[in-house]
Amino acid sequence: MLDLMSQTPTAPSPAAWCADLQARMMAALDAAWALIEQSDDPALIAKARDKARVCGQMAAAARKVAMLVPARKGAPPPAAEAFERLEAATGPIVAAAESKPPAAQAQAMRAALAKMKRR
Repeated sequence: MLDLMSQTPTAPSPAAWCADLQARMMAALDAAWALIEQSDDPALIAKARDKARVCGQMAAAARKVAMLVPARKGAPPPAAEAFERLEAATGPIVAAAESKPPAAQAQAMRAALAKMKRR
């Protein structure tokens, strides 16, 4: 008995919870849509539309809740590898920017920064 009390139930992962909720809402929407297609009764159609609207509101709330949980990230790459990848990606852009003369506005900004004794 003590062994059962010491174990806490594990909650499903956010991704599993979202997938389960989405499947249940899609089933409810399919059922509401089938009622709308099969019936000519205005009261039944209104009830099915209300059910579909509630499913949409619940789906929006579920998306907001799912966004609160941070996504799991893989292990970060080693620092040297990260810098090499950054250099490979931005190297041509920096080289092209340095080969062009600076624009007039950039020269004016640099002069203003030099007056203020900043960079």
